[in-house]
Amino acid sequence: MSTDTEFGNKACKSYEALLEDYVSGALIAADAKLAEQHWQSCASCRAALEQAASSVRLFRLAGPSDGPGPAFARTVMARIRAEQERSAERTGFWQPLVRLGWRFAATATIVLGVLVTYDAGWGRHLQPNISTARLIRVSDIFSPDPANAPSNRDEVLMMVADTNHGN
Repeated sequence: MSTDTEFGNKACKSYEALLEDYVSGALIAADAKLAEQHWQSCASCRAALEQAASSVRLFRLAGPSDGPGPAFARTVMARIRAEQERSAERTGFWQPLVRLGWRFAATATIVLGVLVTYDAGWGRHLQPNISTARLIRVSDIFSPDPANAPSNRDEVLMMVADTNHGN
């Protein structure tokens, strides 16, 4: 059974695990002999072995690297602080406007909820019932006293003239 390695070659799972130990020389002699026999007959495992061996040679040529140095942590932290300040400057102008917009939206939502609640329940109970309203008669308009209601047109005109509405 073969699997894809990092470089695209297919290697058998059981022997792929032995590659690193074999190249570094940590494999015992009996296991190393079995692995060598397999790699002679399996082309994909042999290619994977060659890639692993060349990687180890490149790492040995490069040698050990120096650490990041004593100022590394200070340099990184200074860059992080500078970036935070830059991002704060970018959002500093708009942040009060965003807060004001959210407050306006929240207030509008609350007012809308109150109006809907009023219309749904409370508003209907406060409106007068139209069926109980009294009808207005013509005599109520012209005469505050229903006993002396005008009986014809002339009396209506005289009543209007008496109240100085005829000017």
